[in-house]
Amino acid sequence: MDRDLFDFLDNLDTTDTIFDINRSRRPKIYRKRPNYFNDFDEIDFFRRYRLSKSTVIYLLEKIEHILEFPDNRNNSIPPINQLLIALRYYATGNHLLAVADMGGTSLATSSRIVKRVSQAIVSLRREFIIFPDTNRDQDRVKIDFYDIARFPNVLGCIDCTHVKIQSPGGDDAELFRNRKGYMSINVQTIASAKLLVQDVVARWPGSTHDSAIYQNSYIYRKFERGEYEDSHLLGDSGYPLKPHLLTPYLNPTTSGERKYNEAHTEHERPTRNVVERQYGVLKRRFPVLAVGIRLALNNAINVIIACCILHNICILRNEQQPVNNDDVPNLEELIARGQINNMAFSDRPSLSYGFRRNQITQYFDNL
Repeated sequence: MDRDLFDFLDNLDTTDTIFDINRSRRPKIYRKRPNYFNDFDEIDFFRRYRLSKSTVIYLLEKIEHILEFPDNRNNSIPPINQLLIALRYYATGNHLLAVADMGGTSLATSSRIVKRVSQAIVSLRREFIIFPDTNRDQDRVKIDFYDIARFPNVLGCIDCTHVKIQSPGGDDAELFRNRKGYMSINVQTIASAKLLVQDVVARWPGSTHDSAIYQNSYIYRKFERGEYEDSHLLGDSGYPLKPHLLTPYLNPTTSGERKYNEAHTEHERPTRNVVERQYGVLKRRFPVLAVGIRLALNNAINVIIACCILHNICILRNEQQPVNNDDVPNLEELIARGQINNMAFSDRPSLSYGFRRNQITQYFDNL
């Protein structure tokens, strides 16, 4: 891994540069604030914000204390209005000016609100993005995965997806250009069988290989220390085979290897497919992740993590899946653009790395 990349990540500028352009100060205009929470019925509200009213209230109760201003000077915007402005941005990926017009605020105010609300939602990360650490939680996750295609001891399926961003500028900007030619953050997630985001890493430039992100992650270090014993993740052939990361056979020859691959990747309901389904569900609910984020880098990272948290909240609260509307007419094409496959690693691992996969292969051979 290029040392310059690590230096860049360690010194990531936290200053929002989106409004650094010098311009003359305009007189304050106090706009009439819309009350969309009450104005829209449940159906129209869900279409515009991708969440039900009850889930918005549930979320508001958790972050309202962060969004409240100490007083009402300067006609401060209520927390519910702030939340709806951010949710509308997540739900469309529109330019902030369109979001500002709908929210009855200025462009600069809407930018600050999206930043503020995203940070507030990210504060809930430890509550809603949880990798199974207790024996009870691990057993529950393993059973859910086993029920898909009888693949044993799976704690999660890992992959990466690209989220388009504007150029961060500076000498390191080209690090963010991925192999499809656009600027992006390469976002790693680990999916549960129920499509929950169990872990997310959203800070690596688009040129970074998926395997490099994993091998520099906290979860990787925990697996390497043996904290999950006989458990493992499933990944595609873009990852190197590890005792704790099982990949498919590139050229299966035996009955056991073919059965292993079927359960892993090729079955009618392949186990590893959950992470790809997760990305589809996540980006259909929050199209900003498919369209692209036109914010300063650190704010873009917070938007990504906030959307992952909201995705989990929706699953836990049994929210229905939104139907795409005219807001994002080419959404499916944009979702597909975010998946960039890496070159496959060698399928001839060392004996120690291949031992776990051989054990699982023998298990499938005996089915």
